Amino acid sequence: MKHGVLILVDSFNQGGSERQAVQLARLLTESGRFRVHMASIHAEGVLRAEAERLEMGEIPSYPLTSFYDRNYLTQLRRLARDLRRLNISILHTNDFYTNIFGMTAAAVARTPVRIASRRESAVRSRAQRFVERSAYRLAHAVIANCEEVRRQLVRIEGLPAAKAVTLYNGLDMQRLTPRAGLSRDEMLALFGLPTDERRRFVTIVANLRLDLKDHPTFLRAARRVRERVPDAAFVLAGEGGLTGGLKALARELGLERDTFFIGHCAHVPELLAVSDVCVLSSRSEGFSNSILEYMAAARPVVATDVGGAREAILEGETGHLVSVGDDEALAARIISLLEEPERARRMGEQGRRRILENFSCEAQLERTEKLYERLLASRGRSMSGQPRREQVRFDDGAAREERVSR
Repeated sequence: MKHGVLILVDSFNQGGSERQAVQLARLLTESGRFRVHMASIHAEGVLRAEAERLEMGEIPSYPLTSFYDRNYLTQLRRLARDLRRLNISILHTNDFYTNIFGMTAAAVARTPVRIASRRESAVRSRAQRFVERSAYRLAHAVIANCEEVRRQLVRIEGLPAAKAVTLYNGLDMQRLTPRAGLSRDEMLALFGLPTDERRRFVTIVANLRLDLKDHPTFLRAARRVRERVPDAAFVLAGEGGLTGGLKALARELGLERDTFFIGHCAHVPELLAVSDVCVLSSRSEGFSNSILEYMAAARPVVATDVGGAREAILEGETGHLVSVGDDEALAARIISLLEEPERARRMGEQGRRRILENFSCEAQLERTEKLYERLLASRGRSMSGQPRREQVRFDDGAAREERVSR
């Protein structure tokens, strides 16, 4: 009997953690070594349809409004009951809220292997750190998506080094291949971008829900770039409540005719194919999926030096790193790439090769399955799904086989 794995996400919205979770569920399902399930706290999101196509059965949700009300206890009992009913051997959570909710429920259900995740380097409040550390104590391993986040888990959160595991995000290269047969003008038309004049596009793909993505620094850099490169245009792909304020800032900076807010992007490969330079201006990240996607699409990258950015970007070879909030340096690097298109092309090609060698889906699957197997073995579970049998010596000197369930 295969071990059951349940992957718990906050929602199915189009975010980095959610995309990685659905991708991992697909990879594990295709591998066939585990019996895979998914569940969420909130049911909504565009990625839900993709998860449902994996035919894992019901995808339950456990809607929460607080960690401190009666509903939380109700949902906690529901999840614990479902973990037992589905005979789940491994619970794998993916972010702050699922760590706390999932690790607690799995401890109640006595789920044999409990894996939490830390996917960003954002600073927590004292109360948030307290509750998340409590969740980490209930976990048997905590996955970091880059070495920088792993170091923070050990150095700042006090997690035992043996419990912190680095597993890089995997990138599905096929998902970043533009549709065959589309011309550049046809791809531009997908996003309402101008096709009647030659423009060079500087693109940022990041949600407009979190101010830590620091789109204002991107827009201030854009003004500097336009002064030197008049045909430059700037594309912001992403949705969220910050959109109105950022559009107002673009008008204030005199960029209203050169800046394009395209909202949720359902055609990322085509967008990257028409982009000349790709940017990430975040103040905080774990290991950015956007950076990996830029590089996989053979685009030169300019990003702030946060989280695991320097673990992907090789300075001067696949892109450039700048300090947080430094719109002058950000603009200077963008300008240099726009003015030296052959160097930018070489950087993009080197970036794609780096992704193929280090951040593939195949590598992600292999490392995840090895982690699952190691933790199952340490918890006394065989890969057949049965408790491992060991020789136990009793006081009478006789050795007898006993089931071991630690």
